[in-house]
Amino acid sequence: MFASVSTRSAAAYKRVDVETSISTADPHKLVTLLFDALLRALGGARLAMQGGDIPVKGRQIGIAVRILEEGLIAPLNLEEGGELAANLQELYRYCVIRVTLANVRNEVAALDEVSRLIELVASGWKQIDGQGPAYLKPVAGLGVAQ
Repeated sequence: MFASVSTRSAAAYKRVDVETSISTADPHKLVTLLFDALLRALGGARLAMQGGDIPVKGRQIGIAVRILEEGLIAPLNLEEGGELAANLQELYRYCVIRVTLANVRNEVAALDEVSRLIELVASGWKQIDGQGPAYLKPVAGLGVAQ
């Protein structure tokens, strides 16, 4: 019924570690953290879907959609980012649709497709290490700006 002290301590440590990572990260690192969290949520949704755990699947899908919409689409600066930002916006919106349909239809393949797409973008993002063009706009509370 109750989590052990060590389990609660580990969870608290993890929260502090994540909060510290976010508060001290530059915009490039924040986007990297968002990609990592998105891939974890997609993996969690996949496992929950395969295990028939509907509440966990719903929570993980919700996390994935929020990251896509609020963390990756909202900060895009379409004016300065031009075609690159517009293409990313289209890709992320496509991913939202695929994740939503995966949830409704219980389609693991759709989650796998989105994971592959995000892994490709995340890999490219990690390689530029903040050296690419600025196409993020400031978002209140997120600190995402270049």
